[in-house]
Amino acid sequence: MSPAAPTIRLLHGAEIPQLGVGTSPLDDAATERMVAEAIGAGYRLIDTAENYGNEAGVGRGAKASGVAREDLFITSKFNAKWHGRDLVPQALDASLERLGLDYLDLLLIHWPNPANNRFVDAWLGLADLLASGRLKSIGVSNFKPAHLDLIIAESGVVPDINQIQLNPGFTRDSTRAYNSARGIATESWSPLGGSGAKVLDDPIVIGIADAIGRTPAQTVLRWHTQLGLIAVPKSSNPERLRQNLAIFDFELTPDQIESISALDQGEAKAYDSDRFGH
Repeated sequence: MSPAAPTIRLLHGAEIPQLGVGTSPLDDAATERMVAEAIGAGYRLIDTAENYGNEAGVGRGAKASGVAREDLFITSKFNAKWHGRDLVPQALDASLERLGLDYLDLLLIHWPNPANNRFVDAWLGLADLLASGRLKSIGVSNFKPAHLDLIIAESGVVPDINQIQLNPGFTRDSTRAYNSARGIATESWSPLGGSGAKVLDDPIVIGIADAIGRTPAQTVLRWHTQLGLIAVPKSSNPERLRQNLAIFDFELTPDQIESISALDQGEAKAYDSDRFGH
């Protein structure tokens, strides 16, 4: 099956699908089944992380799908123990070994962990891998504008992506604006809510979904993509996987987008990456 999601060109030239599938908190066996199913349904972007403990399952599922590796976009993230310029290549090697793959399409610093004061060194390590050609795109996750200011000033290298907790309950307007002004693509984790934002049960979302004949999840994911965001929803249910990808044949009106955006609870309700991380 041809990929159903359009792509976005990243700052350093790679093309990333605008909609992918997340894999936390599945174990290796469940991840292998889900990834093979998702790729069979048309997904080409797969998101994992060292901390999820399922990179081996992602690699096995990708191989089981029968789709050529070059047609997939596989992302992983590394933990704070690798926050050092010379440690980041080791993080990449360890991730590739677990995945059973020859290369990653994107590698992210999972959390800045500013109390350790080592995320700039981690970013310099990623910049080295980009310069050497070992990675075609590099990025960060859960970085605030203040964190981004530091890594850009120290390296002169702007991330391709900043993956952040983002959904109608946490619209993250200031971080999105910062990213956009610098050409950084914003990728949404927990795009359907959860973690304090039960957006799929919200009457506004349900009302719009009913009006357009779509599910609440489809409605929220279309909100993400029409805002220019990349989203990686999580589901191990084959039918929901197919539904989540079937969002590019309709559009929300500006009023509908505005109504969904008005559900924002404010930045303070999201995870604080100055205090949380691994």
